[in-house]
Amino acid sequence: MSTEPVRVLLVDDQSLFREALAVLLGVRTDIVVVGEAGNGDEALRRAAELRPDVVLMDLRMPVLDGIAATRRLRVEQPGVRVIALTTFDDDEDVFAALRAGAVGYLLKDVSSARLVEAVLGAARDESVLQPSVAAKIVARFAQLPEADAPPRPQPLVVPLSDRELDVLRLVADGRTNREIATELFLAEGTVKNHVTNVLAKLNARDRTQAALRARALGLL
Repeated sequence: MSTEPVRVLLVDDQSLFREALAVLLGVRTDIVVVGEAGNGDEALRRAAELRPDVVLMDLRMPVLDGIAATRRLRVEQPGVRVIALTTFDDDEDVFAALRAGAVGYLLKDVSSARLVEAVLGAARDESVLQPSVAAKIVARFAQLPEADAPPRPQPLVVPLSDRELDVLRLVADGRTNREIATELFLAEGTVKNHVTNVLAKLNARDRTQAALRARALGLL
């Protein structure tokens, strides 16, 4: 496993907020802030130069907004993971950001511990969602008209264990592996193994898709 720190690019039109993030993340040895940008257009240029692992992307910015920048970045650098970090959690922003390719969606009032966990999780290809955002996704899926809903998944070949169901419910609430470990009194490595098993059994590529398929199967 690589021991290199996660390379992060900060994108926000408020310089004071960028500076605060840089200070917050700068105390970590497993994260390094490689650069900053004040709008989406600058973010694309800086990302091409710096090749970050993770981009913390504001959504409402001048010149080029965060959603358009995320969409282009995912095409130009598919390996980069984008986390939307914004003040707003209205449905339009949430679903537009996720459709554009963001792997996470957090609000700016997020705790420092959760932000750090989100950055490290994104670098491991995990999806990290604010609990209120995860709830919006599941609620939107539940409200789809029957004609528009995806075909109901086939029953699981291998059912989830009781503990895997516990983990799945917390995943659907937008909890990180560390938070799940604390909630269930488990080691974080054990939680990671449970999440891996849950994704495999649900044939889901990430945590968001797992929550949606679990909802379709009536597991949530």
